[in-house]
Amino acid sequence: MFRKLMTFEEAKRTVDSQFKPWFLGEEDAMLLEAYNRVLSQNIVSTLDIPPFNRSTMDGYAVKAEDTVGADENMPAILNVSGAVSIGEQPQLKVAKGEAAEIVTGAVIPEGADAVVMVEDTEREDSELHVFTALTASENIMKKGSDIKNGAVVLRKGQVLGSSEIGVLAALGLKSVKVLKVPIVAVLSTGDEVAELGKELPPGKIYDINAYSLCTAVMESGGKPVYLGVVKDDKAALTKALQTALASADMLITSGGVSVGPKDYTAQIVDSLGKPGIAVYGVAMKPGKPITIGFVGEKPVFSLPGNPTSALLGFYLFARPVLQRLSGRSVSPMKMMRAFAGSKMFSAKGRRTFVMVRLEFDTQCRLIAEPVELGASGAITTLANADGFVEIAENEQFVDVDQEVAVHLFRGSAGRS
Repeated sequence: MFRKLMTFEEAKRTVDSQFKPWFLGEEDAMLLEAYNRVLSQNIVSTLDIPPFNRSTMDGYAVKAEDTVGADENMPAILNVSGAVSIGEQPQLKVAKGEAAEIVTGAVIPEGADAVVMVEDTEREDSELHVFTALTASENIMKKGSDIKNGAVVLRKGQVLGSSEIGVLAALGLKSVKVLKVPIVAVLSTGDEVAELGKELPPGKIYDINAYSLCTAVMESGGKPVYLGVVKDDKAALTKALQTALASADMLITSGGVSVGPKDYTAQIVDSLGKPGIAVYGVAMKPGKPITIGFVGEKPVFSLPGNPTSALLGFYLFARPVLQRLSGRSVSPMKMMRAFAGSKMFSAKGRRTFVMVRLEFDTQCRLIAEPVELGASGAITTLANADGFVEIAENEQFVDVDQEVAVHLFRGSAGRS
């Protein structure tokens, strides 16, 4: 099946050129369910924020002209004519020579144009001494100074995080139009793979890949649909793949992509529709058997059965496609600089990805220590590795203490 391995860069370019994102549609999402969704339209404010002139201090609303020249030796003397509470429309007006007690967030009463902080005053009954001169608008947040009526506050294509949800709430929106989430079918293949929740028979392993891949799909903006484990049977696998493609926007499989007698996945995908398989293996380590195809407009990523290789293949190839399909911009994996804790060797002629664990040394330097893929086991590698170091095809090795870029599987790293 592997006629000629593509270089890593060739494979990336092939996928980028063949994949053309299509519009999945939009839907209304309640605000508390819109987190991490992608806006399908611009959000235009229908009101001013704040909707009134408000005080930013506890103190007294005054006319700034009444405080001209005021200082500690010669305070301005004003008459307190009333008080303004938060959450109500003031019923009083501030006339020349008057002041109104006010709290942070309250509406500025008519006639006032500044607020003096309570710390800059002294009061005895209704007589107020002001020990500082104010300028117009001082300690006042003007109506519409944060958001103006008619302003575009969020743009189509933005991903809604906690701050964006807060902005929508400030506008009084209970729901918002968002892009539909891509449905990603995930299935595992192999006679040796057993589903979770059942007793593990001799010679079997639990389905690790589907669960790590489903989680990675959610992290990337997709909705995974787990279709279970399919045995190494050509007819059964063909039916499962047809079902997956009929119900999902994208398909991810693991296992069955090497050169064994029961590795049917690639040839079945290639037979299901044009343009078929675009990438027959990649000159990389780990992950050489990765196969990528398109059935119509739907991408199919057939990843190796090795858990580390499968997850790495997802991050390198499937994640960018899923982000584009979901309407997101393609964001690179987070990266940290570190120093190599051991010598890291490349596989001759292949792009090499060395799984590493990050930890601080006695000098508080961040050290990238290789995690062995063999002795420590492919399963523990998933838990132990914080990310990977990429070594180009023309590099022989990374030397000890050489500065390296570590691409992170998680948002942050560093162990003590």
